[in-house]
Parts: sequence; C-alpha cells; structure tokens
Amino acid sequence: MGRVRDGLFRPWTAVLLAGVTAVAGFGLYWFQPWKLWQDETVREALPGTATTAPAAPTAPGAAPSGSASAAPPAGPVTLASGELISHEHATTGTVSLVRLADGSRVVRLEGLDTSNGPDLRVWLTDAPVKEGRAGWHVFDDGRHVDLGALKGNKGDQNYALPEDVDLSAWTSVSIWCDRFDVSFGAAELAPTI
Repeated sequence: MGRVRDGLFRPWTAVLLAGVTAVAGFGLYWFQPWKLWQDETVREALPGTATTAPAAPTAPGAAPSGSASAAPPAGPVTLASGELISHEHATTGTVSLVRLADGSRVVRLEGLDTSNGPDLRVWLTDAPVKEGRAGWHVFDDGRHVDLGALKGNKGDQNYALPEDVDLSAWTSVSIWCDRFDVSFGAAELAPTI
C-alpha cells in the first residue's frame, strides 16, 4: 500500500517543484533584487567643456586665422535647474537643463546618488514634484519625454534632448522605474535665465 501512495504523489511533487521554480525565476527576473547591492557609477563631463590647445598667436590687430572675429565661442548655459528629492528610494543630486555651445541641449545629472533598480529611466515631465508618497506615482499621469535608460545610479551624466522639445512645457525631471511605475526621485526645474 505504501508503494502505491508513493507512486501517486511523485507526479504532483514534480509539478509543484516545477511551479515553484517557475514562480521564483519570474520573481527574480521581475524584481532583480541583486541590483540593490550593485552600484553603477558614471562620470561624464559636460559636452563642450573639454580644454583645447591655445590658438597660435596672431599679429597685433589681425583677426585669428579662419575666423571673422576674435570672440570666443559661447560656452554651455544652464537654462533651468533643481535639487532631486527622494521618493520611493533615497535620492540626492542636482538636475540642470543645459544649452551647449553648438545649440543642442542636455539634461545633466550631477552628484546623483540613488538606488539601483530594474528598468530605470530619465523622464522630463510636466508633472509637479510632490514630497513623500504623494509624489511617487504622479509622473505617468501627464506627459513626459523619455530620455533613455539611467546610465548609472551614481555620478554625473548627460541625456540629450530632442531638438523639437519646447522647454517651457516641461517642469520636472524624474528618475522613473518603468517596471513598477514609481519615481525613485525627482527635481522641480526653476528657470535660471
């Protein structure tokens, strides 16, 4: 009798074990808990701020060769900025909208320090920045421009803005977890010029 019972329960044990393995595998894929202990640090310089070799001297009163005037090119200009506040995860650093010398624009994160997580994105949004839990889920209620995957959860990094983005329509930046629809942290942008 004992052998008959053992034979009946073996298929159910295999099915149960397969089910538990599938659920555990999906949970690991979905939550990626190991990322909580993995930091990715990025140290990008602001484009166009690298030092260049000095120009060759010219005769007094003469314009430098290859240019119509001696005026140096305009450097990067900060158009708006703000401090990151914490939402679902402790987040610090600054966010700036910067117009580069060539006219292109970037969102610049400096001194970023947040948790790592699955599917983190940088969003330029029209949503207000709210403190605490009230601010965790507001950024997908309105409009946003997805600037791409977060390059690292620590450091300094740049995200190019599309040319057709009208900056007057956007008021904040969020470090957005697209997997769980929650903000890790966000900054309200205040015009600087």
